Amino acid sequence: MNDKGWKQKGKGLGIMILLLVGVVCCCISFQRGRQTAGGQDEKQGGISIFLKKQMERAYFQIPAFLEEGESEAGNRKKLADCMLGELLIFRYADQETNGEREQEDAIMAELLLEKEGIDEDYKNIEEENLDYGKDALHIENSILEEMERENSLHNSNEERVNEENTLDQAVEGPDETEEALSQEFRRASYPAYTYDWEESWDYEGLLSNFFAVDSSTLLSEDYLSLDKLLHEDLTVDKEVDGPQILIYHTHASESFIDSVEGDPSTTIVGAGDKLARLLKEEYGFNVLHHTGVYDEVREDAYANALPEIEKILQENPTIEVVIDLHRDAVSGDRKLVMDLQGRPTARFMFFNGLSYIRKSGSIEYLENPYIQDNLAFSFQAQVAANEYYPGIARKIYLKAYRYNLHLRPKSMLIELGAQNNTVEEIMNACDPLAHILAIVLDDVIS
Repeated sequence: MNDKGWKQKGKGLGIMILLLVGVVCCCISFQRGRQTAGGQDEKQGGISIFLKKQMERAYFQIPAFLEEGESEAGNRKKLADCMLGELLIFRYADQETNGEREQEDAIMAELLLEKEGIDEDYKNIEEENLDYGKDALHIENSILEEMERENSLHNSNEERVNEENTLDQAVEGPDETEEALSQEFRRASYPAYTYDWEESWDYEGLLSNFFAVDSSTLLSEDYLSLDKLLHEDLTVDKEVDGPQILIYHTHASESFIDSVEGDPSTTIVGAGDKLARLLKEEYGFNVLHHTGVYDEVREDAYANALPEIEKILQENPTIEVVIDLHRDAVSGDRKLVMDLQGRPTARFMFFNGLSYIRKSGSIEYLENPYIQDNLAFSFQAQVAANEYYPGIARKIYLKAYRYNLHLRPKSMLIELGAQNNTVEEIMNACDPLAHILAIVLDDVIS
């Protein structure tokens, strides 16, 4: 055998020896981690478990929900795989490692999409002590009450003028006239409350006044700049030949307390119809309302919707605004409703996904280059809601995943009421919601 042959054989032998050493080290580590019985303190075993979980998170960005229900054997195998995978000599010797990692990435991406599909409801709000009650704006109750009082006075004055004009022309009886007036929505022509943007708005001030951050994620200070949030131009070109706004429903099956089974007009789809009609007829937008159903299997809903919505956007390149309209799910006897101009009106919430898990960082499988734009859209809509219809909008809710908000810079997920609202309350809420969107997208005031 020549020198070259001996060198190749020696190199291969060295690889095998190093690989064997790595395997032995892993086995010893696992054995020590399991030696918690026979009088040893339970804390030592806890340290072993802790280290294993930290390794999992560090190498795989495994969120907490994937740790539940896993067997001890599965955890051991996963840790062994990740430790061996990080040995440089092993990666050099095993040419199939990259293929395995690609397969693992695909599996992890699928699991995250499934989690995203079932993780949008907010049953943990009560546990997080997030109050969406009287202080919905996260300001002092006395200030909110004053805002609502001013809004009520403003509405009363408009109602009185409208009533006088209507009575002069009425041919119906007074009772019928009064009933007709109480059912008519009137746009607020000026703010009931105005923010002072000249004062100092730091990270904590913006966060506490406008946002509720779920325990699953974190909001970076880089995103929370008043200039970036408030002054981004979000107006759309209404002169283009084609739709400017797309409304669709990832969870088209969501219904309300008195929805009629089999009648989509009484579900969130019906609310989408009304919102689209208002934006068209009252504010002059060209709106496409897509009524596809993607939540027959709820955990697959976002994954199922994505290719279809991408196709719609490809076929309609003029669309600038993408709205995914949902209804929330709340626990207990809480009800998201308020009296607005004498009409029972569901309250709503703007929602953002940050593609960021608190424990493990950015989710590379769910990248969104438009997080800042998404936040600006929600923020400006929240400001308009707070100023023109105080109390109607809950705080902007932030969660860890992406929720298909990466399709356009002006993408928004809206939670309109909840499962225990009536259809009437939901439909009534579409009127102020359409006005708020028009204020942001077209500088419409009244």
